[in-house]
Amino acid sequence: MSDRQIQQLIAGLVPHGARVLDLGCGDGALLAHLREARGCHGYGIELDDAQVLACLKRGLDVLQFNLEEGLSMFADGSFDVVLQIDTLPHLRNAETMLRETARVGRSAIVAFPNFAHWPNRLRVLAGRMPVTKRLPYQWYDTPNIRVGTFADFEVLAQRLGLHIEDAFGLENGREVRSLPNLLASTAVFKLTKR
Repeated sequence: MSDRQIQQLIAGLVPHGARVLDLGCGDGALLAHLREARGCHGYGIELDDAQVLACLKRGLDVLQFNLEEGLSMFADGSFDVVLQIDTLPHLRNAETMLRETARVGRSAIVAFPNFAHWPNRLRVLAGRMPVTKRLPYQWYDTPNIRVGTFADFEVLAQRLGLHIEDAFGLENGREVRSLPNLLASTAVFKLTKR
């Protein structure tokens, strides 16, 4: 995640000095921002070689492995906050990873492209898959295994026994709290265990 406005909005949900685990941390931009702006520390997890190298160049602690293997190397409650920013659409077993996230973190922040955003709905009504800034791939070359909606994630979190402490959408760098399932291209949730 490299958009500075979105980084700042997400970072605002993370307590100062928190111990953070960033799942699918990419080039480490968010983790570096949290370190510099909020005094946080922790680890990133990334599979891609080039992204791991980018994290190391930023001076971040990063572990390279496939999230599909789980988080068994971390004890329960090891982190104050676990981040899953644009990670869930790439995982085969999103439900298992959400359970693992809740196990190793006291809280979690999950964000993903909201497939129910109104331009996406119009594109599907026209008989085509949407291609947008948040969903930039054609249907045949997308790295996403699945797409999700704000409303669907609320149901999943509830089913897994997770408490939604805060939820909103993001659109053009702004928070969307009214009708986020329709009006926001990104869904953001702050979760805790019940």
